[in-house]
Amino acid sequence: MEVLIATAGVLPPGPVADFVELLAGPGGRATVMNVTQAPAEFLDELEDGAWQPFDAPADRSDPERAAREADRYIQERGSKIVAPVVAALKLRDVATATLFVEAEDVAQAILDTAERVSADAIVMGATRRLFNEVAWTSVSMTVTAKSSLPVLLIPEPS
Repeated sequence: MEVLIATAGVLPPGPVADFVELLAGPGGRATVMNVTQAPAEFLDELEDGAWQPFDAPADRSDPERAAREADRYIQERGSKIVAPVVAALKLRDVATATLFVEAEDVAQAILDTAERVSADAIVMGATRRLFNEVAWTSVSMTVTAKSSLPVLLIPEPS
């Protein structure tokens, strides 16, 4: 079984890994993903040279440099966010992959990624109370409503 875990950094790593280990079963896999909404101002700053990785040279003669720097930012940010869940899964010997996506529509990016990795289920956090009107506009509820896959919502630790 392939389980897609979508996290913004609030999922409790231990309980998620315990559940995914049981759900995926022997030979199962987990893909841990993060979606970054790169604000237009940030991307403009990359193009203007206001931000650059610490080890990047100052030369801006490459016209595709801003795109590479934006991708690097998404990869670095995503790696930090998914690290606790990935570590917990590896402790349980769950085969794990990571994906970092930039998108304006986070819910759609999760649904598209689930299809791309042929996921059998989606695990994600619920950062709002699930049974009130505001929760139905959340990313987790949008994914739940639009997905043809089972979606497990794990509340953030209290």
